[in-house]
Formats: sequence, structure tokens, C-alpha cells
Amino acid sequence: MIPNWLIQRAYLTPDKTALSFGEDKWTFAELKERAMILAKKLTANDLADGQRVALLGPSNTDMVFMIHACMLAGLEIVMLNSRLTAKELAWQLEDSGASAVIVADEMSDVVADSAVRPLLYSTIEQSAERPTEVQNMWAAERTITIMYTSGTTGFPKGVRQTAGNHVSSALSSVLNLGLEDNDVWLCAMPLFHISGFSILVRSVLYGMEVRLYEKFDAVQAATEIREGTVTRMSVVSLTLDKILRELEKEDRYAHASFQTMLAGGGSVPVDYLERATECKIPVLQTYGMTETSSQTATLAASDAMRKMGSAGKPLFFNQIKIRDTENVGEKGEVLIRGPHVTPGYVGRFADINPLEDGWLPTGDIGYFDEEGYLYIVDRRSDLIISGGENIYPAEIENVLVAHPAVSEAGVCGREHPEWGSVPTAFVVVTESVTAEELLAFCEERLARYKVPKEFHFVDKLPRNASNKLLRRELRAWVE
Repeated sequence: MIPNWLIQRAYLTPDKTALSFGEDKWTFAELKERAMILAKKLTANDLADGQRVALLGPSNTDMVFMIHACMLAGLEIVMLNSRLTAKELAWQLEDSGASAVIVADEMSDVVADSAVRPLLYSTIEQSAERPTEVQNMWAAERTITIMYTSGTTGFPKGVRQTAGNHVSSALSSVLNLGLEDNDVWLCAMPLFHISGFSILVRSVLYGMEVRLYEKFDAVQAATEIREGTVTRMSVVSLTLDKILRELEKEDRYAHASFQTMLAGGGSVPVDYLERATECKIPVLQTYGMTETSSQTATLAASDAMRKMGSAGKPLFFNQIKIRDTENVGEKGEVLIRGPHVTPGYVGRFADINPLEDGWLPTGDIGYFDEEGYLYIVDRRSDLIISGGENIYPAEIENVLVAHPAVSEAGVCGREHPEWGSVPTAFVVVTESVTAEELLAFCEERLARYKVPKEFHFVDKLPRNASNKLLRRELRAWVE
């Protein structure tokens, strides 16, 4: 059994700062009080322990309060990506089986046509309070969150993350990073992502303050890192670069109290690591996924230059092996095992066991060096990582071939100086259609970051003998 996170933390350190946003701050006792009021209001809206709800809103304090309220009320939370289109959200709402979608008033339009009952923030605020029986202890296997991640088939998968998954991830992280009494984690990651949500989990388990930004602000982040008001931060390469540029403008560097820059979403360029060293920022490269509730392996800052490009070693409770390999340096699919790994999916993929003989196949290709450091060679070979966002070509291809003029479509990534990579589409058409028309078609059906930045009209697509699309050939065409 696992103690209810916020209940236990508010009991242990009630007066310690839990959350800050702008000039406002809340202690753990105040966070619990606010969340408890909302939990009672959720109960008054016929939401009961064990039910599943979806949550959609900006990454602000209202979202934090609502997340904790849902957990106090015993609700499973489907974390919806606020960047998705109405069609994408409708699919996830239907697939998840959510009984209601709790939505910020300003985002209500995108779920207006959904068959799932909308419950606005304002409606909840205006509701009466009904007594709520809060569970002080949770079973480790209790589902806390569900986050959708696109599968290689192009259909999103609703990944279950349990109380045990989240706790294991947080404990593994603190055993690796350490913990200081004055730790403040700057969270500029979306709370609907595992990277953002995991920071909230660490906060209540560690008794650590979260310094929350609704949106990433390089100038403000650089100022706080320089002045020592935050000690840790999660970034992707793109945001790391922007922070470094701000520090470099005035030849400034991080405060001596700054401990960790945790960098995920793909390997960090050598140039960034060298510049971070000059700015006295310890960068720890990390490897993880939604199915592993954040980190699985992390490279120590002291190894950043010595083990350039490595994702480090597995964290304490985690195991990693390379499929069908015996020798150092031999490449193969990365397999993961540990208490942080999802027990399964919901909806369309609910009957699929994510594990093979207890191991999670990642689809990533990697290898270990002679010292046991993991290197990822190809992050799900077809995956496009754009500004830290994962984009699967099949999802875009499925949209394109739905256009009446398109008979075939192939998508791959093209290098981009700012975003790392952006999607590029190759299409075979049966009738006249313009790139502008295809762009408009995609914009109605895909989140903006998934929309192809280029359209190439070709006579045929590269395929193998079994007629499977060869995306590596598309990448060669782009290059």
C-alpha cells in the first residue's frame, strides 16, 4: 500500500512551500485545503471514487489544484494534450471511456462536439460541496493517470500509469539526483506530459517546491537560474539552447545552488553541452517514455563530456537489456523492465499486453558500451522529435490518405535548426491538388506541430518486396 501523496505530505510538512507561480505561493497545507474543496465539488457533480475523467487546460495553478482534487476524489485522470485538434481530442475521449471531461472555460470549444459530458472549471467552482471519503492509502496497482502516446500504427495508445509506477520513478530519480532542503524544481513542461506531471509527483513525495510556468520563458528561466531562486529544471535541447543564449548575452552563469538540468526528448548536441559547462549548468541527459513514467536511464553530469551522446545507466530499480545481443557495442532493440513500467493500456489497445516475458519492447535501437552506458542509436527509427514532441509518421500518413486526391503518403523528418526535426510529406495523387490544399486539410485534423512543413508530389513511394513503405529511403530523398 502507498500513502495518499498529498494527505501524507501535508501531514509531514504542512508549512513547507509546495507551489509558486508568479508572486503567489502555497504551502502543502494550503494546497491540500484548496484541493479538498475542489474534490468535494467534483463529488457534487456525480463523480465518484474509481471513475475515469479527462482533464484539459493550460499548465497553470488551476490545473495543479484540479489534478490534486481528482486524486483526492479517487478519480483516474486522462491527461489531454491541449495542443491537439478537436478531432484528435474527440478520439481520445471516446477511446478512454471517460465519464466526463473537466475543461478550462477558455478551451471548452474544442470539446464542445464530444459525446463526453463537459464539466467547466467555472461550473465546478460554483458547485456546492458534498462530503468526500478520501482514501488515505492506495493500492500500488491503482491507476492514477492515463496519457496518450501515438503508436507506430498511427492510433494513439492510452497508457496507464499506476501509483506504484509513479512512486518507483520518483524514488529512482531521487536516488540518482539527490535531494536538498532548499530544492525548487522549475516546471516549464506541460503538465499533461509525463515530464511535467512527474515533477508534481516528486514534489509531494520529496516535500519539494515546484516553481510553475504556464509557458516556457527563456528570459525568466535564465534569470532564476542565475539568481539561485530555482535549483533544478527539466528541458529538451531546444529550451536548453534558448536558456544558454540568454545567459551568454551578458556572459552570465548559473548560481552555485543550481544542481541539475535534466534533458530529455532526444540526445543533446555536443555544442550545447560545452556551452552549458561554460555557463556552469550541470546537464544530465535522460532516456524515458510515457510507458515508463518518465526516466529509465540518466547520464550523470560528471560523465556528460566523457560519455558524449549516452543516455547513461539504468536508474536504481530499473533494468535495460538489448534484444538478442551478447557483445559490448552490439546494437538491437532496447527492452526495459521495472516497477516503473506500465501494466497496460485502455480503450482500443486494452487487450494488448505491453510486455514480452516481463520486458517492455521500446522499438528503440541502442547498445551498451564496455562500462555499461546506454546509447540510443535510433529513437523508434521512424519517430520525428520536434521541439521535444514525439511525432509518428503513420498518424500523419493516415490523415493524408483520407484526402480524396491522395492515394499514397509517406512522411519522414527533415532537420530543422530550431526544432531539431520537422515532418515532410511525400504524396502520390490521383487528381490535381495543391500543397496549400493538403496543408489546410491537415491543419483541420492534426495538432500544429504534426502538420508537414513540406509536400513533395512523386510518382511512387519506395517500398520493399512485401510492399512495406521504406521511410529510410524517404529520409535519403530529403537529404
